[in-house]
Amino acid sequence: MSGFEWSTAADQRFTVNLSILFTELPLLERPAAAAAAGFTAVELWWPWVDAPTPEPSELGALKKAIEDAGVRLTGLNLYAGQLPGPDRGALSIPGEESERFRANVDVAARFAASLGCTALNALYGNRVDGADPAEQDGLALENLVLAARAADRIGAILLVEALNKPESPRYPLVSAPAAVAIVDKVNRASGLGNARFLMDLYHLSMNGEDLPQVISAYADRTGHVQIADSPGRGAPGTGTLPLGELLDQLHKAGYAGWVGLEYKPGDRPSDESFAWLPREARAAR
Repeated sequence: MSGFEWSTAADQRFTVNLSILFTELPLLERPAAAAAAGFTAVELWWPWVDAPTPEPSELGALKKAIEDAGVRLTGLNLYAGQLPGPDRGALSIPGEESERFRANVDVAARFAASLGCTALNALYGNRVDGADPAEQDGLALENLVLAARAADRIGAILLVEALNKPESPRYPLVSAPAAVAIVDKVNRASGLGNARFLMDLYHLSMNGEDLPQVISAYADRTGHVQIADSPGRGAPGTGTLPLGELLDQLHKAGYAGWVGLEYKPGDRPSDESFAWLPREARAAR
């Protein structure tokens, strides 16, 4: 696509988010579909929106589907409620939702470890009526430290993500500095140093942030990158973001981690949305 300039972005390692791409297929068919499209790495939101602790048979079936497809699971969201939808995480919400998050942590970590996944993503959670924001922040820190310890036990990092205010007006982390400040708090509180920033270029662009400045300031604090074009959250080349240039800048800044494709394919099968990415660049090196 003409809106995406391909250069040293070819040096990036791409992973496909199977919770937003290939959703025209049942969950257990998506890993094979990603492999058929030429990808060797996938990531997931927590697939069971109503079940932080699903039956072992469900976990086993998904594990088998990933293994049979010959793809690697590179990242997994911890329980975050209904995504996409009104929920934006659970760990800072007092009561049942934070308890569901806590119940999920070890289950998700064990599942991730069984597939060699080394990144867990914890969405912070919305502000809720009747709850003191300071109380929510204290609960969030407690639960993020719990998650950081679980990640450490499996040799993984814990990711903290900024979302965007237009689409998530009650989510408190709607800037790169806000998310990085939480990363710093978690690392101080846990003493582990394994919390990292998840740099989602779509969300940050929707917040009106200076993306080259964000990369310059935080590339060395970043554990994972996700991309979609803006406006519209479509494939690279469907909007106005200079994603090729931004990936080049990340590469030159020393970022060598995964770049997650977390975009909407539009009114077409997902495998038709990858024209911007040469097939030879889809398999992780």
